[in-house]
This record gives sequence, C-alpha cells and structure tokens, in this order.
Amino acid sequence: MHILDKITKHKREEIKNKMELFPTALLEKSIFFNTDTVSLKKYLQRPDKSGVIAEFKRKSPSKGMINGFAEVENVSIGYMQAGASALSVLTDEHFFGGKNDDLRQARKYNYCPVLRKDFIIDEYQIVEAKSIGADVILLIAECLSKSEVKQFAKLAASLKMEVLFEVHSLKELDKLNEHIDLVGVNNRDLSSFEVDLNTSLELAQAIPTEFVKVSESGISEAEKVVLLKEEGYEGFLIGEHFMKSSNPPRRCLEFIQEIENLQYEKVKQAIKL
Repeated sequence: MHILDKITKHKREEIKNKMELFPTALLEKSIFFNTDTVSLKKYLQRPDKSGVIAEFKRKSPSKGMINGFAEVENVSIGYMQAGASALSVLTDEHFFGGKNDDLRQARKYNYCPVLRKDFIIDEYQIVEAKSIGADVILLIAECLSKSEVKQFAKLAASLKMEVLFEVHSLKELDKLNEHIDLVGVNNRDLSSFEVDLNTSLELAQAIPTEFVKVSESGISEAEKVVLLKEEGYEGFLIGEHFMKSSNPPRRCLEFIQEIENLQYEKVKQAIKL
C-alpha cells in the first residue's frame, strides 16, 4: 500500500476517535480560537527575514527516528533567534512522532507564523488546527480532490488562517483556488520518498504570481536556497537538515548565515561587473 494511503487510512480512524473525545464545540472554546493569527505570507516577504520555515520533526516514515530528544520550547525559540521566518510543527503522532501539544508549546513561546504540518482530510482538523494555535494549515494536493481543496481552504480562510497548498506535479496546480495563499512544491515524491530539487525548479514558472512560492524537502545546502530565490521562491521549508543535528537551532543559524554570505558575495560580484 502507498505510504500516503496508509497515512490517510490511519488518519480517518484517528479523526473519528478525536471527534468523540473532543467535539467541535469544545475545540471552539480554546483560548486560541479567537486569537489573531500571524501571516506567513507577509513574514516570508519581509526583506529582513531569511525565508526559512524551520521545522520541528522527531521522525519520519522514510528516515525513522531523526531526533527523539529535542524539546519544542528550546528548539522553537532557538529557531526564531537564529533568524527563521516561521515555524513548522509536525502534529501527526503515529508516523512522525508529533502531537498537538508540540504546536501549542511553539505558539506559547513564539510570536511568529506557525504552520500545522499534518495530513488534513477532514474539516474537523482545520477547526482543531485553529484551536491549538496554528496560523497556517497544509493542504496536500495528492490527498484531496479539487472540490475538497476549495472547501477546506475556504473554511481555513473563514477562521483567519492561511493555506499552504502542496503540489508535486504540474497537473496538481489545477486544484488551485482563490482561498489559497501559498503554494509549496514538495521535492519529495510521496510514493517513493525520493528527493529531487529539480521539481521546484521545473514548477517555478508555472505557479501563478499571486501565490507566494515555497520549496519543501531536501534542502540542505545554502547554495540551493540562493538558486531557488532566483527562481522566485520566497519560502524554504527545512526540517531534517536541522533536526538531525544535536543542536538544531545552531545548525539553523549557521545555515541562514551561509545564505546571507552567499547573497552578499553575489551582490559584490554584480557591483564589480
């Protein structure tokens, strides 16, 4: 069975159980439910920010355990001090070792956009995302029909959350709609877990200009970020490269400094020419 099919099958059972324990009416009583959200789109477009969306991820189906000892509070605060533009937090427990409380903790200690990274297949999860403090939700094209993408994105917008819509192929861009804010290109093929940065390069010009472009997965070199910026990308979702370090915030800081140094050198070269 395709890993995405396994995940969505498990997710349906998980949602069913959650709805019994935490009905929507209860979620809407959360202290976060009426709190103003922070715009990921605006933060990625800020000239004083790196564009890096730093991710907190304990494990993955393809890599197994990445970092089982990291603490959300320390890592998330460290990421922001390092110069990250935003946070991404995995909340899927079964496959990624995450939990909703990870995002609550990240929200509690940071004023910045926080993306809920999960496999959303039901409206309940969108209400849940708002109740735990998310500013942005991820909608994965491969998991959803065109009508579901529009339905879910519209609901997120009504709750004042932004939508990062993830694609992996040109045909999936057909599912775009007016309620989406950002388009993420996943460089990882979810059927094989192979990573190819050319996916972002190939789709760059096909993404309509009204959407902020985000490159996701497999980014481990500052040179690649500079290249992607030249192709119009403003966001770079990076998790494993930071989390596999014994000190994720320090690795994030070093990476952002490498980007800044490369950009400075390019400006110097341009001036000489």
